[in-house]
Amino acid sequence: MAGCVLVGAFVAWERRAPAPMLPAHLFRSRSFSAGNAAIFFTFASLSGAVFFCAQLMQTGLGYGPLDAGLRLLPWTATFMTVAPLAGAMADRIGERPLMVSGLLLQAAGLAWLALIAKPDLTYTSLLAPLIVAGVGVSMASPAAQNSVLASASLEAVGKAAGVNSMMRELGGVFGIAVVVATFAGAGGYASAQVFTDGFGPAIGVAAGLSAIGAIAGLALPGRARRQRTSLRASCRPLGPTAVAECTGVMPRTRGAKRFEQRESIELSFIAALQSSPAPACGADPP
Repeated sequence: MAGCVLVGAFVAWERRAPAPMLPAHLFRSRSFSAGNAAIFFTFASLSGAVFFCAQLMQTGLGYGPLDAGLRLLPWTATFMTVAPLAGAMADRIGERPLMVSGLLLQAAGLAWLALIAKPDLTYTSLLAPLIVAGVGVSMASPAAQNSVLASASLEAVGKAAGVNSMMRELGGVFGIAVVVATFAGAGGYASAQVFTDGFGPAIGVAAGLSAIGAIAGLALPGRARRQRTSLRASCRPLGPTAVAECTGVMPRTRGAKRFEQRESIELSFIAALQSSPAPACGADPP
């Protein structure tokens, strides 16, 4: 209740402040609002999955911490291989197809994992759902970032990036809280069987959060990229500097875009791992 009151007070203050830290007009853009909503649920799902998949390897399947981390590499490797390609594709086909299809893939991969979880599960059975989920989130994250930052003017892009980062953090905290609550109601750490009894419903909820993110992604304007390209083209005769002032978007090379997108995805996943420490085998639940 106190948190809701403080949020309401913050919104009221920002709406009246002459130089607001969070300009309300940013949320009038469908690209900005839908992109932030999608990234919230993307990281809610991802953080919850990271939190429990490492524990499945240890508590459920009996691997040590190092072995568990190495066996998660096929999942995390997609952030370094698929994300740069997805960022380049977003410039060509727009953000909505990548965001929606990516989050649906993540939902499918996690739902698949939830259905097959059991104590005697082999590692090879985990590979396909982990890779599917990894490819999905690696497609969705660059698209969400593109939609948010491209919707802001040059002077507001820093604030837009801050909101995007905040939504990722809030989504991660929210996702872990919801998934842990689900696990606590269905399972525990008494044995591998008890753990997997709770793991299935918990990861199922994570899959549902990803599906909600895909629904949010449907609100993105379908031709946003074409509209931005047309606007930039209409200003191009004015020269590079005037184009930036006219469109509110500084021109960047394709290589710079790919580097920034790859760096953002890698840092996001590291942040999710840091906020989701998995206990060692046999440890008490967090």
